[in-house]
Amino acid sequence: MKKVLVVGGAGYIGSHTVRELSDNGYQVVVADSLIYGHREAVFTDNFYQVDLADKDALSNIFSTHDISAVIHFAAFAYVGESVIKPSKYYYNNVVNTLNLLDVMLKFNVKNIVFSSTCATYGEPLYTPIDESHPQNPVNPYGRSKLMIEHIFEDYKKAYGLNYVSLRYFNAAGCSRDGLLGESHSPETHLIPLVLKAIKGEIDNITVFGTDYDTPDGTCIRDYIHVEDLASAHKLALDKLLGGSESICLNLGTGVGTSVKEIINAAERVTKKKVPVLYGKRREGDPAILFAAAQLAHDYLGWVPIYTSIDDIIETAWRWELNKRF
Repeated sequence: MKKVLVVGGAGYIGSHTVRELSDNGYQVVVADSLIYGHREAVFTDNFYQVDLADKDALSNIFSTHDISAVIHFAAFAYVGESVIKPSKYYYNNVVNTLNLLDVMLKFNVKNIVFSSTCATYGEPLYTPIDESHPQNPVNPYGRSKLMIEHIFEDYKKAYGLNYVSLRYFNAAGCSRDGLLGESHSPETHLIPLVLKAIKGEIDNITVFGTDYDTPDGTCIRDYIHVEDLASAHKLALDKLLGGSESICLNLGTGVGTSVKEIINAAERVTKKKVPVLYGKRREGDPAILFAAAQLAHDYLGWVPIYTSIDDIIETAWRWELNKRF
């Protein structure tokens, strides 16, 4: 049985992936600083509260466990904060990834699946966005992820590192059984904010801009269910351990959903009204972002199960009503 280290495995997507791996025959070791992650989200005793800045603590994990591969989720991911505090993002996301890679190579572990982002593309020149779209990120968060992708390619040539970088679009939803879900502080994602407004936890949801060149004037995004993301990470790991070539892949549904459509779907699912305020556009918000994910289908054999935005929101609503952490 292959043993996998998941760094950042107590976070939103990481915890769902840990569960997916465990359910499919992998032994999983989890490392997380718990700055943003939740220990309650990790259903394994092989847990280490470790920051990637601590190379000695990382080495201890590799000394204790016979690790075959790493899945890397550990990153700061607030775009706005990255603009105000770029140093925090470059140290945590880039320098700490170098620490991880150094320890991996020290223990001759050369397979890594990386949590990248569509933010590496920047302002879209065309949609749907495929993997050959120019990468020109517009904020330090996106730049930090792109730097890591470049580092992987250099490490591949120099040290034989094998990698799959998964560039995902808008992660959404929660586990279908309601045991895992989205719990960020602060929360910035649209769907949980809409649901919190319905519950009365916040006064309203603000729609930033209604004059975009889209059918209803609001921004369009590609919402991909977190369990579909988790299954893609498992398939990517299977491929790497099977000897496949390194690659960068988009993860999305290939379907765009507008902000107003999200609000309407939330009202259908909950049968409650969403309190809405309409504001001006936010700087840097493209009108339309959605993925061309055919390469992931072809390379991984991956097909998203959740294709209805109502189904995605239904899982998120179930979590919001019965949150565990």
